[in-house]
Amino acid sequence: MNLADMAKKLGVTQDVTKVDKLKEGDKAPDFSLKDQDGKTFSLKDYRGKKLAIYFYPKDDTPGCTAESCNLRDNYSVLKKKGYEVIGVSADNEKSHKKFATKFSLPYSLLADTEKEMVQNYGVWGEKTLFGRKYMGIIRTTFIIDENGKIEKIIKDVETADHTKQILG
Repeated sequence: MNLADMAKKLGVTQDVTKVDKLKEGDKAPDFSLKDQDGKTFSLKDYRGKKLAIYFYPKDDTPGCTAESCNLRDNYSVLKKKGYEVIGVSADNEKSHKKFATKFSLPYSLLADTEKEMVQNYGVWGEKTLFGRKYMGIIRTTFIIDENGKIEKIIKDVETADHTKQILG
């Protein structure tokens, strides 16, 4: 049983229809956020490179760890194919530092504590856990091309095999 099936069985759902603010071909919204080391990154820093931005709900949780570690384990393949990788959640820099260190993540995790980037990318939405509705980050990945345009949006993320979705 994969994580998506397990989540459904446990009553965890998210309204992925909310992730329709942006479309493939749109210009990616700019951002300026600090990573786990306090370094500020913006979209313009990735001009001329393909960028995989993965939005995830929370540091050091099972699905987020599986997704992050899959990208870590395949990071050299992604780099060889010309991709840069960044993760984004609403966790703070300290939480990101602990998470990145614990799992030896080789890429930046951006701290969107004000939830500005997640809202600009349309990945902040209603989720349900055990019948309780709440707002949170809807796991989504955006592939941004060398010119800052959205090339691909992955809404149904397979956390344990996410690299294949990015490269596919």
